[in-house]
Amino acid sequence: MPDITPGPDELALDALFHALSDPRRRDMVARLSRDPMSVKELAEPLGMRLPSAVKHLAVLESGGLVVSEKEGRVRTYRMKTEAFDRVRRWIEQREIELSAAFDRLEQAISDFPEDQDK
Repeated sequence: MPDITPGPDELALDALFHALSDPRRRDMVARLSRDPMSVKELAEPLGMRLPSAVKHLAVLESGGLVVSEKEGRVRTYRMKTEAFDRVRRWIEQREIELSAAFDRLEQAISDFPEDQDK
C-alpha cells in the first residue's frame, strides 16, 4: 500500500485551503487584497467581536495568506504577496495532468479500429 503521509508541501496546501474554507475568512482575504487593515476594520463589517476576528486571522496567518504587524496597540494585517503561489502551482499541475489524460484518451480513440460494418 502506498504511503499517503502528507509532506510539508501538502500540509501547507491543506492549511491554505482550510483557511479559505470559511466565508468570513474569504471576505477578510478579499478586503486585505485591496489594503492592509486592523483587526477592528476587518471585524466590524462582519459583525464579529474582536476575539473571534483574531481567531479567524490566526487561521489565515497559519495558512500562509496574511502577516500581521503590531504598532502600539493596533495590530494590522496584510496579504502576503506570494499567498496564492502554492494554489496556482497546484492548479497548474492538475491542468497538466488533465491535459495529458485527454491526450491519452485521444490517442486511444485514434488507435481503435473503426467499425467495419457500416
